[in-house]
Amino acid sequence: MRDAYHEELDSIGDGLVEMARLVGSAIGRATTAMLDADLKLAENVIEADQKVDQLQHDLEARAIALLARQQPVATDLRIVVTSLRMSADLERSGDLAQHVAKLARLRFPERAVPNDLHATILEMGQLAQRLMAKAAEVIITKDVDLALQLEQDDDEMDLLHRTLFQHLIDDRWKHGIETAVDVTLLGRYYERYADHAVAVAKRVVYLVTGEHADDLQQDIQPVTGVDGA
Repeated sequence: MRDAYHEELDSIGDGLVEMARLVGSAIGRATTAMLDADLKLAENVIEADQKVDQLQHDLEARAIALLARQQPVATDLRIVVTSLRMSADLERSGDLAQHVAKLARLRFPERAVPNDLHATILEMGQLAQRLMAKAAEVIITKDVDLALQLEQDDDEMDLLHRTLFQHLIDDRWKHGIETAVDVTLLGRYYERYADHAVAVAKRVVYLVTGEHADDLQQDIQPVTGVDGA
């Protein structure tokens, strides 16, 4: 009986990993669809989000059933509750990838991103995909150190987001208001996507340690003297 119980717990983790891999692929493909004005690929990303939604619903149903039948405590309870929260982060990440694809579809056959911002958006898409791949690895390995690294990795996304904004407020901007709105939305989608990847990793930290990631990072900060030595 206990073996079946732990198999159910493991299946929840497997579902989270599959969700992370799906939404990681989605943001990469959505970025390609955006930059290449690929309508078919955009439609594929939009339709594929249904699978992510279904995975979340299935995971929630299994988690709630476990809570009702097994009444888990301690670490097992953290696994179930934290998994529910991670699934919400991952589902939202899928929605954000879908938003990118929908913008590509809306502007087809034109490209929403001007040529001078192509490289920045590409870099944001690639970074988002790497962050989610790392989040998936954290779910699998339960590596706290790797999980804590994600927030530092996210600093790169914040920098790219600021770079994008600087282009928009530059007096030399010549692409009009509609494109400015599109680029603003895209920047927000990628920035929020990265935040969700970081949130997933932070929840793994809580699952493993019972402490929140922010508190843990404060605890491990090196102690320095008054002069910084």
